[in-house]
Amino acid sequence: MEERQYGLIFDERRCIGCRTCVIACKVENHLETGSWIRVLTRGGANADSPAGTYPGLSLSWQPDTCRHCPDPPCLEACPSAAVHKRPDGIVLIDREECTGCRACAEACPYDAIHFDPGEEYAQKCTLCSHRIDRGLEPFCVKECICGAIRLKGIRRTRHLFLAAGAVTLRSTLFDQQTFKR
Repeated sequence: MEERQYGLIFDERRCIGCRTCVIACKVENHLETGSWIRVLTRGGANADSPAGTYPGLSLSWQPDTCRHCPDPPCLEACPSAAVHKRPDGIVLIDREECTGCRACAEACPYDAIHFDPGEEYAQKCTLCSHRIDRGLEPFCVKECICGAIRLKGIRRTRHLFLAAGAVTLRSTLFDQQTFKR
């Protein structure tokens, strides 16, 4: 039996851009600055602005965080072996092993690894592994008021994505070029 690879799926039909997920991440992980999740806007040239002209305006949001990649480039790039992948697919960074060289951040194609000012180690979404280990869902999933974020095993996610036939239901692997920060 294959191990489950955890990941998040986002349903942009449900996301209203409220950024509750951003606040939930900040609170749960005791982050003084920033958050390990952000909400990108698909629309106009600026964040939270629509594309088009009235009455044909369009606007949507996409939560964005670490993909917990099946083959994470950050893991390969880390010279101190601070980045590791659990059997369930969650990619973590060991603060004690991190040298702050930023090689993992440079290797990440999703800009998901952060260095807070004054900190000398890499930080990123842990998929609330401390909660998953206790049988709970990540806090961003729990607190999303619209149910736009869900935790799934990636193998199961692909099946649900195809079965739903939804064009706007996206896994964590989406075209980041169409979204604005």
